[in-house]
Amino acid sequence: MEDDFHKALRQTAELMETDLTHFLPTNEGLEKQLYKAMRYGVLSGGKRLRAFLVIQSADLFSVPRIHSTRVAAALELIHSYSLIHDDLPCMDDDDLRRGIPTVHKHYDEATAVLAGDALQSLAFDILSHADTHPSPEVRIALVSKLAQAIGVKGMVGGQTMDMYADAVDIDIITITRLQQLKTGALISFACTAGAILGHAPPAKTQALKAYAHDLGLAFQIADDILDIEGTTEQLGKAAGKDEAAGKATFVSLMGLEEAKIHASMLSEQAVKHLDIFGPKADLLRQAAAFTIERKK
Repeated sequence: MEDDFHKALRQTAELMETDLTHFLPTNEGLEKQLYKAMRYGVLSGGKRLRAFLVIQSADLFSVPRIHSTRVAAALELIHSYSLIHDDLPCMDDDDLRRGIPTVHKHYDEATAVLAGDALQSLAFDILSHADTHPSPEVRIALVSKLAQAIGVKGMVGGQTMDMYADAVDIDIITITRLQQLKTGALISFACTAGAILGHAPPAKTQALKAYAHDLGLAFQIADDILDIEGTTEQLGKAAGKDEAAGKATFVSLMGLEEAKIHASMLSEQAVKHLDIFGPKADLLRQAAAFTIERKK
């Protein structure tokens, strides 16, 4: 029987499919290939965990779902853009994503680049719209925080480190910083977006930031473990790629068993940061366990 967490995660995924379809209309003009690629890259499944984190963190402050779901959709567009670009031959050069050909394989490289660009701009268009929140100050804060999360001091900076760092030069401190930027920055935004929407007091905002910090690292360590233990069929993308490429990962630096222990420790730490919220944060607590137990 489906537990509360998996039910809530599934409902979030279904909600996002509806909302994202609304934000991604079809087009029969000369730019129709771009519209098709955007829809293909976004509406191809996925856990929608980042959207779940936005909605659940906002629920802690009784934020109307009409607001939090728009922010969640914007973040999913950003996440999809990042995956489309990460999969390009000039980046990670992946042929599969979520069990289907990547955007540049299904269409072409130029279309994939443009689709990613368009998804990024659409996300900020959604965040800046009055329907996202009646307060201009809140909308500006959301735009600013997301811009920081995906920029040189966030996701893009982390991806750059990942591309140009030689594996022999990376130690555990460096890879922790790399992954905090590349993966953790979007997770941090997801968790703190609810605090922004809900005008949260500093102590509760800080609790969510701390939760996101540990959750993001646990998530990435789990990804590194799955790259070793998972199959291509399970993951929906090529397995064993990091090891074959000789890339430094948490597993290569710590060893498989130590990495599992560290991920579990981070998950437990993440949960402790939520004490301030009491039982209202139970689904977020379960998300921390899911992060290290997932199989894809």
